[in-house]
Amino acid sequence: MGRTKDRLRKRRRREFKRRCVLVAFPVAVALLIIYIIGVIYFTNHFCGRDTVFGIKVARQTSQELMEQVVDKIQDYQLLIETRTGVEVIGAKDVALDFSDQAMIEKLLKDQRQFFWFTQVFGKSEDIPIRMEYDEELMEAMITGLECMDVDAMTPPVDAHLEYVDGAFVIVKEDLGTTLEVAAAKERILEAVVNGETVLSLEAAGCYQNPVIYQDHHELERLSKEVNKLTDVTIVYDFEDRSEIVDGKRIASFIAFGENFSYELSLERIEDYMRELGMTYDTFGLSRRFLTSTGKTVSLKGGDYGWLIDKDQSAKELHGLILAGKSVTTEPVYRYEGIERGTNDIGDTYIEVSIARQWMWCYVDGVCIADTPVVTGTKGVSDRETPKDGVWAIDAKMTDYYLVGEDYNSHVDYWLPFNGNVGIHDADWREMEEFGGATYLTDGSHGCVNTPYHAVKKIYENVIIGTPVVVY
Repeated sequence: MGRTKDRLRKRRRREFKRRCVLVAFPVAVALLIIYIIGVIYFTNHFCGRDTVFGIKVARQTSQELMEQVVDKIQDYQLLIETRTGVEVIGAKDVALDFSDQAMIEKLLKDQRQFFWFTQVFGKSEDIPIRMEYDEELMEAMITGLECMDVDAMTPPVDAHLEYVDGAFVIVKEDLGTTLEVAAAKERILEAVVNGETVLSLEAAGCYQNPVIYQDHHELERLSKEVNKLTDVTIVYDFEDRSEIVDGKRIASFIAFGENFSYELSLERIEDYMRELGMTYDTFGLSRRFLTSTGKTVSLKGGDYGWLIDKDQSAKELHGLILAGKSVTTEPVYRYEGIERGTNDIGDTYIEVSIARQWMWCYVDGVCIADTPVVTGTKGVSDRETPKDGVWAIDAKMTDYYLVGEDYNSHVDYWLPFNGNVGIHDADWREMEEFGGATYLTDGSHGCVNTPYHAVKKIYENVIIGTPVVVY
């Protein structure tokens, strides 16, 4: 029984092998025939998945491919993507042409037609071809592109700090539109020659780019440090006016350097102090003055008034900002008047009218002295009283001797305001000599001779620094 089964199995195996041979033989023959047909076909036709100028080469003859390439070139355009838009170079613009039949035929010849069946499943690539063009037209076309206009290019700007709405903020970098012209020309020419249809000058690395971008960690550190400086307010008090040094003003004092450095510029603060001086300094400057007689006169000189010491004031402000101190203060003055308001003469002053030979003294707006005087001899240059200015009382002395080349006079009250020129009593004059025309022929040596009772009262009511208006 067992032997019978073995014989039956062997017979079945032999039958199966015979049938397999009967089936495999014609299949093999068919495959061989297909392979031979493929070899013959792809001897004159392209195989594979490659493209030429964007045209699929598979199953085309060299002549067919050549014709398609020529037809396509006629409509060829290169789209050039710039940072400001898109520009176009067309085949007609540069007389673009392709007539390299030998190149197409070489591609066909070099393909491995005996392995055509493997190339059907190979990788696809665009095979470059050599274009012909008019060199002068190409140069003119590329040079004439808007993106190539050097004068219209804007340089890149690094991300940086700017003071905006009360604080320093990081301003995003600006890429600009500046091209590396030589590199851009070379890349555009290469794209046209290779038949590329789209070229991004950005992706090709043809643009100049900023060095510092907004996400740089040093910018964040820098903004924190300088914002500490601007978080200070210094108020300069000028009595009826004030000047505020706030964050915006302090921001203008900060000078940024390389490698994320900065400094609180003392030079810029000194410039600011000079600006303050232009507004608030009055020392030796012209003034308009309303006289006791109701007339307004122009006063052009003198040594009375306020003068900011720019250097010392700048150093003081520099230190306050660095220390983070918000205060109300005054500048450091080189010269000071009595009143700091807009009218720095104020309500306490001495007024001398040379033409009227009269003097008034006001204290807090009240006239305490109204007296005739004798001023310097008119027409004698070294004896005339300086006029048209405001001076300050420099000293207060009693029992004093006035000494000159031809005089040595004792006075009880001496109020100098311009070197050796001052206000004093003159007991050598009779009362009727004061005022009138005495100064025309018998005036003083420049001083303001004053009746005793008047000068005594003035002396007792004014202080050193009181302004003396002479006109």
